[in-house]
Amino acid sequence: MSALTAITAQNTLGVHGVVELPPDFVGQQIDAVLGDLGADAVKTGMLSSAPIVEVVAAKVRQYNVGKLVVDPVMMAKGGDPLLRADARDALLREIVPLAYVITPNLPEAETLVGFPVRSLGDMEKSARAIYDLGARHVVVKGGHLSAEDSVDLLFDGQRVTLYPAARIATRNDHGTGCTFASAIAAMLARDLAVDDAVRAAKEYLTAVLAASADLRLGRGPHGPMDHLALLHPEE
Repeated sequence: MSALTAITAQNTLGVHGVVELPPDFVGQQIDAVLGDLGADAVKTGMLSSAPIVEVVAAKVRQYNVGKLVVDPVMMAKGGDPLLRADARDALLREIVPLAYVITPNLPEAETLVGFPVRSLGDMEKSARAIYDLGARHVVVKGGHLSAEDSVDLLFDGQRVTLYPAARIATRNDHGTGCTFASAIAAMLARDLAVDDAVRAAKEYLTAVLAASADLRLGRGPHGPMDHLALLHPEE
C-alpha cells in the first residue's frame, strides 16, 4: 500500500520533472491506509520537502508505527536532486529519530553526518554517528565504494555486521536503494529480526540484479530491474 508524496517524470535517461503533492493530501493518504488496514512495517522514500517530511513524521507518531524503514532519498541514480535543501534539516530532526532501520548510501550518509564517507572505516564511523541521531539500526550501503565486492554495514548500537556480495555488472540498477529498503520492510513485516531481514533483502537484491543483467529497456545509463525475475520459470 502506498501514500504518494511526489510524482516524477523520469526514464532511463534521467528525471525530467517533479510535482509534489499537497502535504495535507499526503496525510489523508496515510490516514486512509493506516486508519483502516494498518501496516506491520512502513518504508519511506522520496519525501521531497520539509512540509511533507513533517506530515509523514506526525502520522508515524500518530499511528505509533514501530517498524519504520527510512530510505533517506536525496537524489536519483543519475544525480538529479529529489530532496530540497530545506528538507534535509527536517529529515534529520523529524524522521531519523523515528527510524527503526535507516538505509543511507555513501553520499546520503555524508550529508547526514557532515564528514566524508569513503572507506569501510568511514562507513562504521558514520553508522555510529547516525545511530546517535536516534535511529535504532543503521545500514550504510557500500555500493559506491570502489571495491570488488559490494559490502553493506549494519550497526545496532552494539555490534557491527557486514554483508558482502559479489558486484553485478549491469546497467539495470535503477531503484536499487528503494528495492533494498522495501525488501527489508517486507521482511520485518514477517517478523524477521533486523539482521535476518537485512541479509534476506541483500540476497534478494543481488539475485534480482543478476537476473536482470540482460534486460534491454531504454537508451539511458540506468535501466530498470525485473523485480519478479525470481518468479520466472527456469528456461
